[in-house]
Amino acid sequence: MRSAVYQRQIGERVHVFDATPMPWEEQVRPGLRMKTIRIDDERGEFLGLIGFDRFVRSGVHQHQGVASSFILEGSLTDYHGPVHQHEMGINFRGSTHDAMAYVPTVLVSKLEGPVTYPKSEQLISGIHAGSTYREFRNPAPEVPPEINVVVDAVVPVQTGVAGLCRRPIYDYAGSGLMRRLLQWHLRPETTVPAWQASDWVELWVRGGELIVNGEKAYANCFVVIEPGATVRMSSPFGAIALAWAEGAERWPDGLAAPAPNLLGF
Repeated sequence: MRSAVYQRQIGERVHVFDATPMPWEEQVRPGLRMKTIRIDDERGEFLGLIGFDRFVRSGVHQHQGVASSFILEGSLTDYHGPVHQHEMGINFRGSTHDAMAYVPTVLVSKLEGPVTYPKSEQLISGIHAGSTYREFRNPAPEVPPEINVVVDAVVPVQTGVAGLCRRPIYDYAGSGLMRRLLQWHLRPETTVPAWQASDWVELWVRGGELIVNGEKAYANCFVVIEPGATVRMSSPFGAIALAWAEGAERWPDGLAAPAPNLLGF
Protein backbone atom coordinates (compact mmCIF):
# COMPACT_ATOMS: atom_id res chain seq x y z
CA MET A 1 0.00 0.00 0.00
CA ARG A 2 1.12 3.58 -0.69
CA SER A 3 -1.38 5.95 0.90
CA ALA A 4 0.14 9.41 1.27
CA VAL A 5 -1.12 12.25 3.44
CA TYR A 6 0.01 14.94 1.01
CA GLN A 7 0.36 15.50 -2.73
CA ARG A 8 2.47 18.39 -3.97
CA GLN A 9 0.52 21.46 -5.01
CA ILE A 10 1.60 25.08 -5.13
CA GLY A 11 -0.78 26.90 -2.80
CA GLU A 12 1.77 28.97 -0.84
CA ARG A 13 0.83 27.05 2.31
CA VAL A 14 2.61 25.32 5.18
CA HIS A 15 1.53 21.86 6.35
CA VAL A 16 2.45 19.94 9.51
CA PHE A 17 2.09 16.15 9.69
CA ASP A 18 2.65 14.14 12.86
CA ALA A 19 4.12 10.78 11.79
CA THR A 20 3.85 9.15 15.23
CA PRO A 21 0.16 8.14 15.12
CA MET A 22 0.26 7.23 11.43
CA PRO A 23 -0.10 3.46 10.86
CA TRP A 24 2.75 1.49 9.37
CA GLU A 25 1.87 0.10 5.94
CA GLU A 26 3.34 -3.30 5.06
CA GLN A 27 5.10 -3.58 1.70
CA VAL A 28 5.50 -6.39 -0.85
CA ARG A 29 8.72 -7.66 0.70
CA PRO A 30 7.87 -9.11 4.15
CA GLY A 31 9.43 -7.15 6.99
CA LEU A 32 9.45 -3.80 5.17
CA ARG A 33 6.97 -1.05 6.05
CA MET A 34 6.41 2.65 5.43
CA LYS A 35 4.78 5.78 6.81
CA THR A 36 4.29 7.96 3.76
CA ILE A 37 4.04 11.74 3.86
CA ARG A 38 4.12 12.03 0.09
CA ILE A 39 4.93 9.78 -2.84
CA ASP A 40 5.07 10.36 -6.60
CA ASP A 41 5.72 7.19 -8.60
CA GLU A 42 5.94 9.10 -11.88
CA ARG A 43 8.79 11.29 -10.62
CA GLY A 44 10.23 8.72 -8.23
CA GLU A 45 9.81 10.95 -5.18
CA PHE A 46 9.14 9.90 -1.58
CA LEU A 47 9.19 11.52 1.85
CA GLY A 48 8.46 9.58 5.02
CA LEU A 49 9.64 6.80 7.33
CA ILE A 50 10.79 3.30 6.35
CA GLY A 51 11.07 0.38 8.76
CA PHE A 52 13.06 -2.87 8.40
CA ASP A 53 12.69 -5.99 10.51
CA ARG A 54 15.81 -7.88 11.53
CA PHE A 55 17.46 -9.80 8.64
CA VAL A 56 15.45 -8.01 5.95
CA ARG A 57 17.12 -6.55 2.87
CA SER A 58 15.96 -3.98 0.36
CA GLY A 59 16.87 -6.04 -2.69
CA VAL A 60 19.45 -5.04 -5.29
CA HIS A 61 18.55 -1.69 -6.84
CA GLN A 62 20.04 1.27 -8.70
CA HIS A 63 19.23 4.89 -7.89
CA GLN A 64 18.38 7.16 -10.81
CA GLY A 65 18.43 10.25 -8.58
CA VAL A 66 19.55 11.42 -5.15
CA ALA A 67 18.28 9.56 -2.07
CA SER A 68 18.98 10.44 1.55
CA SER A 69 18.30 8.27 4.61
CA PHE A 70 18.73 9.36 8.22
CA ILE A 71 19.01 6.35 10.55
CA LEU A 72 16.78 6.81 13.58
CA GLU A 73 17.55 3.42 15.07
CA GLY A 74 19.45 0.37 13.91
CA SER A 75 21.78 0.18 10.92
CA LEU A 76 21.87 -0.78 7.25
CA THR A 77 24.78 -2.59 5.59
CA ASP A 78 25.71 -2.89 1.92
CA TYR A 79 28.95 -3.94 0.23
CA HIS A 80 30.50 -0.58 1.14
CA GLY A 81 29.83 -1.17 4.85
CA PRO A 82 27.33 0.05 7.47
CA VAL A 83 25.47 3.29 8.00
CA HIS A 84 24.76 3.76 11.69
CA GLN A 85 22.25 5.47 13.97
CA HIS A 86 22.18 9.27 13.62
CA GLU A 87 24.10 9.13 10.33
CA MET A 88 22.77 10.37 6.99
CA GLY A 89 23.39 8.02 4.07
CA ILE A 90 23.33 9.77 0.69
CA ASN A 91 23.01 7.86 -2.60
CA PHE A 92 23.72 9.38 -6.00
CA ARG A 93 22.48 8.76 -9.52
CA GLY A 94 23.93 5.38 -10.46
CA SER A 95 24.39 4.13 -6.88
CA THR A 96 23.86 0.37 -7.04
CA HIS A 97 23.57 -1.72 -3.90
CA ASP A 98 21.50 -4.00 -1.65
CA ALA A 99 20.90 -2.77 1.91
CA MET A 100 20.58 -5.32 4.73
CA ALA A 101 19.20 -4.71 8.23
CA TYR A 102 20.80 -7.05 10.75
CA VAL A 103 18.87 -5.32 13.55
CA PRO A 104 15.42 -3.66 13.53
CA THR A 105 15.91 -0.34 11.73
CA VAL A 106 13.89 2.83 11.14
CA LEU A 107 14.94 5.68 8.88
CA VAL A 108 13.71 9.03 7.64
CA SER A 109 13.86 8.79 3.87
CA LYS A 110 13.69 11.27 1.00
CA LEU A 111 13.89 9.97 -2.56
CA GLU A 112 14.43 12.44 -5.40
CA GLY A 113 14.47 10.14 -8.41
CA PRO A 114 13.26 6.70 -9.56
CA VAL A 115 14.89 3.41 -8.61
CA THR A 116 15.53 0.42 -10.88
CA TYR A 117 15.43 -3.23 -9.78
CA PRO A 118 16.42 -6.35 -11.74
CA LYS A 119 13.51 -8.16 -13.34
CA SER A 120 14.08 -11.04 -10.91
CA GLU A 121 13.09 -8.74 -8.02
CA GLN A 122 9.75 -7.66 -9.50
CA LEU A 123 7.51 -9.80 -7.31
CA ILE A 124 9.34 -9.27 -4.02
CA SER A 125 10.76 -5.73 -4.11
CA GLY A 126 9.73 -2.21 -5.03
CA ILE A 127 9.61 -0.26 -1.77
CA HIS A 128 11.06 2.75 -3.59
CA ALA A 129 8.84 5.25 -5.37
CA GLY A 130 8.91 4.97 -9.14
CA SER A 131 10.31 1.43 -9.11
CA THR A 132 11.00 -0.03 -12.56
CA TYR A 133 12.39 -3.43 -13.49
CA ARG A 134 15.12 -4.13 -16.04
CA GLU A 135 18.62 -5.53 -16.12
CA PHE A 136 21.50 -3.16 -15.38
CA ARG A 137 25.14 -2.99 -14.34
CA ASN A 138 26.94 -0.73 -11.89
CA PRO A 139 28.03 2.25 -14.04
CA ALA A 140 30.95 3.14 -11.73
CA PRO A 141 32.19 0.12 -9.72
CA GLU A 142 35.09 2.14 -8.32
CA VAL A 143 32.75 4.72 -6.73
CA PRO A 144 31.18 3.89 -3.33
CA PRO A 145 27.37 3.68 -3.50
CA GLU A 146 26.89 6.29 -0.77
CA ILE A 147 28.50 8.77 1.54
CA ASN A 148 27.62 8.51 5.21
CA VAL A 149 27.63 11.73 7.23
CA VAL A 150 27.74 11.80 11.04
CA VAL A 151 25.27 14.66 11.27
CA ASP A 152 26.07 15.80 14.80
CA ALA A 153 29.81 15.94 14.03
CA VAL A 154 29.35 18.50 11.24
CA VAL A 155 30.69 21.91 12.26
CA PRO A 156 27.76 24.31 12.83
CA VAL A 157 27.50 27.51 10.82
CA GLN A 158 25.82 30.69 12.06
CA THR A 159 22.80 31.76 10.03
CA GLY A 160 22.62 35.41 11.04
CA VAL A 161 19.56 34.71 13.19
CA ALA A 162 20.30 34.79 16.92
CA GLY A 163 19.81 31.31 18.37
CA LEU A 164 19.70 29.45 15.02
CA CYS A 165 22.64 27.62 13.48
CA ARG A 166 22.79 25.09 10.67
CA ARG A 167 24.93 22.04 10.01
CA PRO A 168 25.43 21.63 6.24
CA ILE A 169 25.07 17.95 5.33
CA TYR A 170 24.98 17.85 1.51
CA ASP A 171 25.18 20.54 -1.18
CA TYR A 172 24.11 18.25 -4.09
CA ALA A 173 27.47 18.79 -5.84
CA GLY A 174 27.66 16.71 -9.01
CA SER A 175 23.92 16.00 -9.10
CA GLY A 176 22.99 18.87 -11.40
CA LEU A 177 20.55 20.11 -8.74
CA MET A 178 20.71 23.38 -6.81
CA ARG A 179 19.44 22.07 -3.48
CA ARG A 180 20.58 21.80 0.11
CA LEU A 181 20.31 19.25 2.92
CA LEU A 182 21.09 20.50 6.42
CA GLN A 183 20.20 20.32 10.09
CA TRP A 184 18.90 23.31 12.03
CA HIS A 185 19.49 23.81 15.75
CA LEU A 186 17.32 26.36 17.52
CA ARG A 187 18.08 27.26 21.10
CA PRO A 188 15.14 27.99 23.43
CA GLU A 189 13.29 31.27 22.86
CA THR A 190 14.52 31.64 19.27
CA THR A 191 12.34 33.59 16.85
CA VAL A 192 13.14 33.69 13.12
CA PRO A 193 12.12 36.75 11.08
CA ALA A 194 9.42 36.01 8.50
CA TRP A 195 10.84 34.66 5.23
CA GLN A 196 9.40 33.38 1.96
CA ALA A 197 10.13 30.03 0.32
CA SER A 198 11.25 30.38 -3.30
CA ASP A 199 10.81 26.63 -3.81
CA TRP A 200 9.93 23.52 -1.82
CA VAL A 201 11.30 23.19 1.71
CA GLU A 202 10.59 20.03 3.70
CA LEU A 203 11.47 19.51 7.36
CA TRP A 204 11.54 16.62 9.78
CA VAL A 205 11.66 17.65 13.43
CA ARG A 206 14.19 15.44 15.14
CA GLY A 207 13.78 16.79 18.66
CA GLY A 208 12.11 19.56 20.62
CA GLU A 209 9.37 21.68 19.13
CA LEU A 210 9.00 24.24 16.35
CA ILE A 211 6.08 26.59 15.97
CA VAL A 212 5.54 27.15 12.25
CA ASN A 213 2.91 29.68 11.22
CA GLY A 214 1.20 29.19 14.55
CA GLU A 215 1.13 25.37 14.41
CA LYS A 216 3.22 23.17 16.68
CA ALA A 217 5.61 20.73 15.00
CA TYR A 218 7.25 18.55 17.62
CA ALA A 219 9.54 15.55 17.41
CA ASN A 220 8.68 13.18 14.53
CA CYS A 221 6.59 15.77 12.70
CA PHE A 222 7.15 16.58 9.03
CA VAL A 223 6.65 20.12 7.74
CA VAL A 224 5.98 20.76 4.04
CA ILE A 225 6.48 24.36 2.91
CA GLU A 226 5.08 25.13 -0.53
CA PRO A 227 6.79 27.58 -2.91
CA GLY A 228 5.72 31.15 -2.24
CA ALA A 229 4.69 30.48 1.36
CA THR A 230 5.61 33.05 3.99
CA VAL A 231 7.11 31.25 7.00
CA ARG A 232 7.17 32.41 10.61
CA MET A 233 9.13 30.10 12.90
CA SER A 234 9.94 30.10 16.57
CA SER A 235 11.01 27.61 19.22
CA PRO A 236 10.12 28.50 22.81
CA PHE A 237 11.93 25.45 24.22
CA GLY A 238 14.51 24.52 21.56
CA ALA A 239 14.47 22.23 18.52
CA ILE A 240 16.58 20.37 15.98
CA ALA A 241 15.25 19.61 12.50
CA LEU A 242 16.48 18.20 9.21
CA ALA A 243 15.74 20.43 6.23
CA TRP A 244 15.67 19.64 2.51
CA ALA A 245 15.52 22.84 0.45
CA GLU A 246 15.00 23.06 -3.31
CA GLY A 247 15.61 26.80 -3.40
CA ALA A 248 16.90 29.67 -1.29
CA GLU A 249 14.75 31.67 1.11
CA ARG A 250 13.69 35.20 0.24
CA TRP A 251 13.79 38.09 2.69
CA PRO A 252 11.53 41.14 2.65
CA ASP A 253 12.80 44.45 1.29
CA GLY A 254 14.12 46.72 4.00
CA LEU A 255 15.61 43.93 6.12
CA ALA A 256 18.88 45.10 7.59
CA ALA A 257 21.89 43.84 5.63
CA PRO A 258 23.39 41.33 5.57
CA ALA A 259 20.31 39.11 5.26
CA PRO A 260 20.31 35.83 7.21
CA ASN A 261 21.23 32.62 5.42
CA LEU A 262 19.01 29.84 6.73
CA LEU A 263 19.51 27.24 4.02
CA GLY A 264 23.09 27.65 2.87
CA PHE A 265 22.64 28.79 -0.72
